[in-house]
Amino acid sequence: MYITQSLHRMIQRAPDRTATIDGERRRTWAELGAEVARFAGAMRRLGVAPGDRVAILSRNGDHFLTFILGTLWAGGVINPVNLRWTVEEMAYSLVDCDTRILLVAPEFEPLVPAIRAGTPGLLHILSTEDSDRDGIVPRGRWMADAPAVEDALRRGDDLAAILYTGGTTGRPKGVMLSHANMVWAAMGSMSHPGCAPGGMFLHSAPLFHVGALSSLMIALFSGATSAFIPGFEPLAMLQAIEAWRITDAFFVPTMLRMTIDHPRFAEFDTSSVGRLRYGAAPMDDTLLDRAIEAFPNAGFCQAYGMTELSPTCCILSPEDHSAEARAEGRGRAAGRATSVCEMRIVGPDDTELPRGEVGEIVVRGPTVMQGYWNRPDATAEALRGGWMHTGDMGRMDAAGYVTVVDRLKDMIITGGENVYSAEVENVVATHPIVAAVAVIALPDERWGERVHAVIVPRPGSAADPAAIEAHCRAGLAGYKIPRSIEFVDALPLSGAGKILKTELRRQRVPPAA
Repeated sequence: MYITQSLHRMIQRAPDRTATIDGERRRTWAELGAEVARFAGAMRRLGVAPGDRVAILSRNGDHFLTFILGTLWAGGVINPVNLRWTVEEMAYSLVDCDTRILLVAPEFEPLVPAIRAGTPGLLHILSTEDSDRDGIVPRGRWMADAPAVEDALRRGDDLAAILYTGGTTGRPKGVMLSHANMVWAAMGSMSHPGCAPGGMFLHSAPLFHVGALSSLMIALFSGATSAFIPGFEPLAMLQAIEAWRITDAFFVPTMLRMTIDHPRFAEFDTSSVGRLRYGAAPMDDTLLDRAIEAFPNAGFCQAYGMTELSPTCCILSPEDHSAEARAEGRGRAAGRATSVCEMRIVGPDDTELPRGEVGEIVVRGPTVMQGYWNRPDATAEALRGGWMHTGDMGRMDAAGYVTVVDRLKDMIITGGENVYSAEVENVVATHPIVAAVAVIALPDERWGERVHAVIVPRPGSAADPAAIEAHCRAGLAGYKIPRSIEFVDALPLSGAGKILKTELRRQRVPPAA
């Protein structure tokens, strides 16, 4: 299995069909193939050998796809840089995996002097366009007369990508994903009923994130046209859906909320959307109800996984989003294992637990990472017994549906009782004044930890802690009710759209003396 196989196949069967759309520019599969072969030639001319890492610092665009396929075609390994990181974190990721070439979009070129100062092993910094800044080679020069080379055809267990985790608990770890990892993950997602994409896939989530990369792999292997906007912005999203008749899109729940809450949402024709994929963070019932109403022609697919799983191991299909299925409780599940994965719920001794009991979710199969770059101890701990230990707490029912109840690190122990923050968030989110909520543990002299809710109110709503507390009493046991509530204008988000609970806790708990 090799990722560039998707390109070879489409050049053979539909060379004149549109492969990419980016603004006014459209490229056919034949044109994309020619560009990829020349990009690979340019990389080899710069010294890229099989397995060498090549990085990019850029927003989305058709050039990002050329970078991915061209680097792999040259035999290299992609290392997309997280745009939300500090310069120090960016430099760390480049040094950690010995990246020699960095492509930079013009808007990020002011960061280059600081990046270069922290990356002595970086040999070439290339502009994705035609820059005239010192120390950055313009595209017209490094691509000039680049030969179209043959595909290196690295495949199977050959390394394809190093994707760095967010670094919320110490230094970011480089997750090593092979060609086979990423192809199997795409195949597993597409094989679920109702989850194969249509003809026009919109990419707005940042492509340095594995969820967005996964969507790109699904689009490639299905032969769909990939349409790009630079990044997520609700109005741009709606304009693209209408203009390009988008059939498929990937959302993180925060993105979906912002899109359907946009004051101009009703002005746009979104009837072409046939599948909406969501993941990377939990979706509360209230938001899901609103999304289903806002996109009545769309089937909804929830994908659960993590970077270490390439990323998807579990899918909740469109049929599981029906009114009947949700009435039976399936709507709260993450779904069932894909056709290429096995999942278990285990206790602290890694023994499988009876159905219905809460334990750690572990996964086995061809989507499991090769390991963490240069971190053998962390790799051995995560992959002990041949299973990827996700760090997520969940339970499995008799039909194999897995429900994620919390991250291990996010579970709150108050007065000796376990409280799963996701359960509290689901209840709080159903109150009409709540736009977004995060529940965290704060130190408490009496209870050890207390349940604390941080809420973003809907525009025009009055902050009313008493109303939230009364609402929770109707749906939660007493010890699960937030003992403290605060209202904020916004929650801190990662580049993938996840709420950064670590940052919320850091802001509210002073460091130990």
